[in-house]
Amino acid sequence: MLEEAVAEGDRALVFTQFAEMGQMLKGYLQETLGREVLFLHGGTARKARDQMVERFQGGANGPPVFILSLKAGGTGLNLTAASHVFHFDRWWNPAVEAQATDRAFRIGQKRNVQVHKYVCVGTLEERIDQLMEGKKELAESVVGAGEAWLTEMSTDELRKLLALSSEAVLED
Repeated sequence: MLEEAVAEGDRALVFTQFAEMGQMLKGYLQETLGREVLFLHGGTARKARDQMVERFQGGANGPPVFILSLKAGGTGLNLTAASHVFHFDRWWNPAVEAQATDRAFRIGQKRNVQVHKYVCVGTLEERIDQLMEGKKELAESVVGAGEAWLTEMSTDELRKLLALSSEAVLED
């Protein structure tokens, strides 16, 4: 999807919750796309952060992909050069994800922005997605205020959430 977006001249934000994953994605995407990929994480110095934002927001020759850790890239950034937002791995709190997505939906945005969320079937990510999508009202009233909802789950609910589902296992 990123190859297609870059080939069309689009720019993309890729959010991950793990700095280590962001580093791996950066190397992989630079090799795959043959273009520089920026990566912002919590350890990035303020000056370097500002330079990355300026380069991404700059002219058509700037890096087309900007990887951001959710915590470092979730507040205070205007990244309206992006027309795609990818959530590589999901976070428990939909408000954190929404805040990250909003980096592209700012004053000055002149194009439609497509949001892509990766979910692996039968995994914890799928269950997170089901919780967030299937219970929006619950997510806004409980999860949006914090992550205490997790401690309020019964043992059975927690076990179902964390267990690998049978459809994720290929049988011989």
